[in-house]
Amino acid sequence: MYGQKIDHTASYRTISSDRYIRIHYENDYFSTTDFYYTQGINVEFVHRAISRFPLSSLLLRRTQKQMKFGVASEHLGYTPTSLTHPEILVGDRPFAATLLLKQFAVMNDSSRQYRVVSSVSAGIIGPWAGGKQLQTSIHRLINDKIPKGWEHQIHNDIVLNYQVDFEKALITSGKYFLMNGKVGGRVGTFSDKMHAGITVMSGLLDNPFKNFLTSKNNFRIYVYAEPLMNVVGYDASLQGGLFNRTSPYIISSRDIARLVFQYNAGLVIKVRSTYMEYFQSYLTKEFELGKPHQWGGIRLGWMIIPKK
Repeated sequence: MYGQKIDHTASYRTISSDRYIRIHYENDYFSTTDFYYTQGINVEFVHRAISRFPLSSLLLRRTQKQMKFGVASEHLGYTPTSLTHPEILVGDRPFAATLLLKQFAVMNDSSRQYRVVSSVSAGIIGPWAGGKQLQTSIHRLINDKIPKGWEHQIHNDIVLNYQVDFEKALITSGKYFLMNGKVGGRVGTFSDKMHAGITVMSGLLDNPFKNFLTSKNNFRIYVYAEPLMNVVGYDASLQGGLFNRTSPYIISSRDIARLVFQYNAGLVIKVRSTYMEYFQSYLTKEFELGKPHQWGGIRLGWMIIPKK
C-alpha cells in the first residue's frame, strides 16, 4: 500500500489461518541507501475474537464469506537524502515519522476467488511518534553517523485513514502459478490515494483464495512480483498534517508527483506454522525534485495453534 508502505494483507502474504502473529521490518539499509522511506516496523495480530472489537462495525464484512480480523501497530520513518546537515534542505524530502494503530478485516470468497480488505487507521504524525529517538538509537547501535535535522520534521497532527482493497484471481495454474488483479484506495488525514496493478506468484504455492483459512501443505516456497500504479491526492509525510499547518518545511502541492509507480518482488517460504519472507521494493519519485527510491525487508510469522 503506497504511502502506508507496509502491505501486510496482500494475497501473496496470506497465512492460511485465522489466528497468527507476524512481524514486519523494512529498511532502506537492505538496498544500501539511507534516505526517504528509511524504516518501517509493523506487528500484526489476527484472531477471530477481534471481530467483537468496537471498530469492527466500520469494516466491510459478510456473514456468508470467510473472514479474518486483525489489529496492527505500525511505525514509519522518513528522512531527506542527507543526515549530516542540521539545516533545512530545501527541495529535499522533509523529516517525518508516524505511529499508527490499525484494525482490519479480510473478506474472502473462495468460489469466485476474490477478496476485499478494509482497514481503519488512527495515530499521530510528528515528534510524538518518536522517529528521531528511534533512528538515533539504531545509528548508535550500529556505530553509524548520528542523524541531524530532525528538529525540522513535520509537526504533530492526527492521523485518521480508511482503506479498501479488492483482489481477484485472473489466471490460475494448479499450485504453481497465479495472477491476480488489484485495485484499491484510501481516504483520510494522512493519505488520499488510489492504486491498481497485478500480482504474479510462481513456485510451490497455495492458492490464497482457496486456502484462505486452512492448508494441508507443510512446505511452500514461491516468488512474487507486483507492479502498481498509484494516483496521489494528498500525503501528509510530504505536505504536512491536515490540521496543523505550522511545520517548518513541507513539499508544496504543486510539486507532488500525482502518478507514482511502485514495484514489489520477494521470496516466501512457509514451513509448517512458520512464515518467512524477504522482499525488495522500488518507487519512482514522489515529488518534483525527488529521486527514485528502493528499500527491502523481512517478515516472520507464526500461526497460533488452538489447544485441543
